[in-house]
Amino acid sequence: MEPQTVLEKAYQLAGEKLKDEPTGHDWWHIHRVTRLAKLIAKKENADEFVCEMAALLHDLVDEKLVDDKKRETEKLAEWLADNEVPGETIRHILDIIGTLSFQGGTGTKMSTLEGRIVQDADRIDAIGAIGIARTFVYAGARGSLIYDPQLEPRSEMTAEQYREGKSTAINHFYEKLLKLKELMNTETGRQLAEERHEFMEQYLVRFYSEWNLGNGSGL
Repeated sequence: MEPQTVLEKAYQLAGEKLKDEPTGHDWWHIHRVTRLAKLIAKKENADEFVCEMAALLHDLVDEKLVDDKKRETEKLAEWLADNEVPGETIRHILDIIGTLSFQGGTGTKMSTLEGRIVQDADRIDAIGAIGIARTFVYAGARGSLIYDPQLEPRSEMTAEQYREGKSTAINHFYEKLLKLKELMNTETGRQLAEERHEFMEQYLVRFYSEWNLGNGSGL
């Protein structure tokens, strides 16, 4: 099957599966990550097909969104094989998807350039103005507070603690988002992350100024 035909089917599959996903991992997240992955792949001279496919399909087996990651990965492998993607390419795509997640900073390092590119693209969409919006959507979907001054951000945690432990939207900045700029894999990723990182820092300054308005002022 022609690569473009497979890509078109992957776009359709991701759109159908994630169109109503309410945690910020919806189709438009996939659309943005795929666009970023294609941009970075061109600049870094990577395999654009692998990058685009992995970006399109990465949240179909995300443990935050599915009950059985292993089973969903098997189904995705079957889908790729049915669409005549070569076995080595399937393994490459699934390896990227399987190691993409942040997991509280405990995740496995990407072993290929294409994996590093897709990971950068996914992480860039987690920061900046869009990243802030997604953080609050995710917190709301998971029943977390916006902020609790008595709940300190967690510094050391397992992947399970990161997923299941109690946190807030603002704490998520410290537990993940503000760390991502330094974790970019590619030069292009680092350049794209810089301005978004600065915007988050500015946002937090403004957030705390509004949160603390009137404290000790007699208002």
